[in-house]
Amino acid sequence: MMHGQALIDRLGDRLAGLRGRLTPNAEMDKITWFRAGGLAEVLFQPADEEDLAAFLRAVPEEIPLTVVGVGSNLLVRDGGIPGFVIRLSAKGFGQIERTATGGINAGAAAPDKRLAAFALEEGIGGFHFYHGIPGAVGGALVMNAGANGVETRERVVELRGLTRKGEITTFLAEDMDYSYRHSAVPAGVIFTSAVFEGYPEEKAAIKVAMEAVQNHRETVQPIREKTGGSTFKNPEGTSAWKEIDKAGCRGLMIGGAQMSPMHCNFMINTGTATGYDLEYLGETVRTRVLENSGIRLQWEIKRIGNFRPGHAVQEFLGQLL
Repeated sequence: MMHGQALIDRLGDRLAGLRGRLTPNAEMDKITWFRAGGLAEVLFQPADEEDLAAFLRAVPEEIPLTVVGVGSNLLVRDGGIPGFVIRLSAKGFGQIERTATGGINAGAAAPDKRLAAFALEEGIGGFHFYHGIPGAVGGALVMNAGANGVETRERVVELRGLTRKGEITTFLAEDMDYSYRHSAVPAGVIFTSAVFEGYPEEKAAIKVAMEAVQNHRETVQPIREKTGGSTFKNPEGTSAWKEIDKAGCRGLMIGGAQMSPMHCNFMINTGTATGYDLEYLGETVRTRVLENSGIRLQWEIKRIGNFRPGHAVQEFLGQLL
């Protein structure tokens, strides 16, 4: 991986005129909620959609681009991330406002919790579940984020983004082929905002629903730990935590990484975990669940970047592929 400043210098005049911030060798452990992982070769935080479009047009397509959000369900490998990492700022992409037709237009960097709070203020029902999701709108659009029995696909109507060439593109919700923690977002598209619709509801009822979501999180999830949220997707017909528990992995530790004793589908950094520790623990859990129940757990946490030389982690530890 080239030094970050060398990549910026290589592109030279192509990047002239950008209003956003370019940070070479950015420390991703300061961004991710796991507080672990290597460097981004260059981190770019665009000023707004127009600035992002100019950046995309300027960067040759052979240079890797990786988009990250608030870092809540992100595991960065210790070898770092080559090319540019794009992180949308709340200032440029965090707007939330009513539409002319009574819906909600939300920027991709707006926190899910703020979208829920806005809906409460406006008396719009159906958004209480976002109060319990520690991410931002962009991630919710890509992965069809959901909680408490509601998913993003039930609220989103239209999505707006930029292609890898910097062209504005829009999608209707039905274009996204949404399913559990999945969407058919085309490769290279970066969502910048979306329109959502709910329904009129009394604020008192919305507040009760949001409080129930919060109480559930505080009661059963280790929300005060360095965690990435749910580690694995729920397999069909069962829950990931049940299979992890049956395989004897509640509280399992590798290095500074641990499967939470409180909720064993939550992986936590106890203080000294590396990206390697966390991913090796996850693959150990997948291996033991496969051996115990024949179920192949699928990662819900997004893992990005390169392994450090000599510290690669194979799926299912390479034993049961």
